[in-house]
Amino acid sequence: MSGMDERSPDDGPRPHDDRAAPDDDRSGTDDHESAYELLQRGQDLLLQRHFAQAATVLERADRAEPGKASILEALGRAYYNSGQHERSRAAFSDLLELDPSAHYAHFALGQSLKQLGRREGARTHLKLAVALSPDSTIYAGALARLGPPPKRTPPPAKPTD
Repeated sequence: MSGMDERSPDDGPRPHDDRAAPDDDRSGTDDHESAYELLQRGQDLLLQRHFAQAATVLERADRAEPGKASILEALGRAYYNSGQHERSRAAFSDLLELDPSAHYAHFALGQSLKQLGRREGARTHLKLAVALSPDSTIYAGALARLGPPPKRTPPPAKPTD
């Protein structure tokens, strides 16, 4: 993130995360963990702000069960918060392929694109997030902080003969 007033994808609601994190603080690895167990462990690591470790665990969950929205969302958050913005962009894009109406995914993709310097793409997804969840002050604030779109100058008039 580039400043303290910036909001990360962690600052918004998490529609695919409706369970409380378990109290189990496992740090070992088990090659036989299910995708669900890996997801839970990855979410625990996110809560503890161990973002790179969470990404590693969540990548395993994604390999075990590709195309699961809850895994992609958590993986995108882990990537974003560990500074891996291109990977974050890809994870949230994949999530939108599964659910084009996922307002949080549009918000998070917009934030990722902003970090990559792709402001117009960011603006598009932040506008969609606001349109899909108009009561979200977080989404509206992220769009407002992006500022107005650049003014387009009309092409010079062609001289008449």
